[in-house]
Amino acid sequence: MTDAATLLHNVTTIAVVGCSPKAERPSHQVARYLMDHGFRVVPVNPGQNEILGLVCYPSVAAIPAAIEVDLVDIFRRAEEVGEIVEEAIARRVKGVWMQEGVVNEAAAARARAAGIAVVMDRCTKKVHAAELAK
Repeated sequence: MTDAATLLHNVTTIAVVGCSPKAERPSHQVARYLMDHGFRVVPVNPGQNEILGLVCYPSVAAIPAAIEVDLVDIFRRAEEVGEIVEEAIARRVKGVWMQEGVVNEAAAARARAAGIAVVMDRCTKKVHAAELAK
């Protein structure tokens, strides 16, 4: 099992940052897949109140403390990742995951320094399907 798969294996609640209400968008498809495979998904999108029938929050920081977020899955441009990672660090999540095409070494270094696992430029759905789906 890769480090990415091990991280996914050890989480239950995933905040999907940049989750789209549009079914054709990758963030929507990944969130749906994760839900279908037993993960609790918390959509994060400042322009939406509800996605996939779930309450949507404007930021990771806005997710109520009662919801324990294990992983922050980021569907945003690399230059937008820094603030999201800072919010993830404040929540003491287990991991930060930057989707395919998203690489921010500075934000990754800050997360790692805080003891948070980091995956960059990988797709949660593809890793799960290849290594964990049974």
